[in-house]
Amino acid sequence: MPITMSDVAARAGVSKTTVSRVLNGKDDLDPETAARVRKVIAELGYVPSAGAVSLARGRTKVVGMLVPSLTWPWVGEVLQGVVDVVEAEGYGLLLFSCTRGEESIRRFASQVSAKSFDGLLVIEPEGTLEYIGDLHAKGLPVVLIDDRDHRPQFASVAPNNREGGELAARHLIELGRRRPLVVRGPAELGCTQERLAGFTEVCTEHAITLAPEFIVDGDFTFDGGREQVRRLLAAGVRFDCVFAHNDLSAAGALQAIQEAGLRVPEDVAIVGFDDVPLASYTKPSLSTVHQPLREMGETAARMLMGHFDGTSLSDAPVVLPTTLIVRDSTRN
Repeated sequence: MPITMSDVAARAGVSKTTVSRVLNGKDDLDPETAARVRKVIAELGYVPSAGAVSLARGRTKVVGMLVPSLTWPWVGEVLQGVVDVVEAEGYGLLLFSCTRGEESIRRFASQVSAKSFDGLLVIEPEGTLEYIGDLHAKGLPVVLIDDRDHRPQFASVAPNNREGGELAARHLIELGRRRPLVVRGPAELGCTQERLAGFTEVCTEHAITLAPEFIVDGDFTFDGGREQVRRLLAAGVRFDCVFAHNDLSAAGALQAIQEAGLRVPEDVAIVGFDDVPLASYTKPSLSTVHQPLREMGETAARMLMGHFDGTSLSDAPVVLPTTLIVRDSTRN
């Protein structure tokens, strides 16, 4: 196997960043450390790639991050994970929010053409994939966070959505619930499909059939979850538990159920997805599937930093585990 920068760093007892700085002739290193790294390079016969050297030269020391609306309740947690890593590595962060459709995209595109950052982290807003793909094809390092469709051309970090659906189903079935309602996200999204697939698989294992009328679109909003559940209850549809594909729609479902005079969890148990702060503040508090949001941001940022130090970005998605958080909405 070829010798890598990681091998040099491990043998010399330093970080890959330090090895990179030695290779690029930086003069702010301890002379003894630099000499030790050069000695290890010679001993191992390490030959750096042209990309590994060029990436460390002429950088802006700024990372771009493209996010949907900052009002999305979990974006802040992901962003904090990114900031923790980026700042520790001495980089700045340039944040773009695509909240104004084409206007936001044009502004983003103009910043990119000005080569204002060295790499891009993306929580993909709608309508930007074409721009991101063009940037990636031109050599800009890109890492997708919470990749909803597992696009193999990009490096990506995402939660195990299918596992999260399985956890929710097992929990509700263990409580003796047999008539579930699923308030899903937009049907075309990969995360929606995976969460539903995991939930459905466990239900099938327990001889529970999800009829089409018990799978409704909540569009990841409070109003969407509330209105769908209101509509079903008004039509006389009855269920004893709800799995909502995010905490916002779970909170909307909770309000609709309580407005109908039903009790949570006695009459209807509810499980959400995300574990944003809102889940702790509802009455009753929401049981939910925890996404490792901050870890997702940290992992994506570390992948990008590693690329700057000469490590290739893998096109194999990094999938992080989910966990179930039990709160009052499922405690009998």
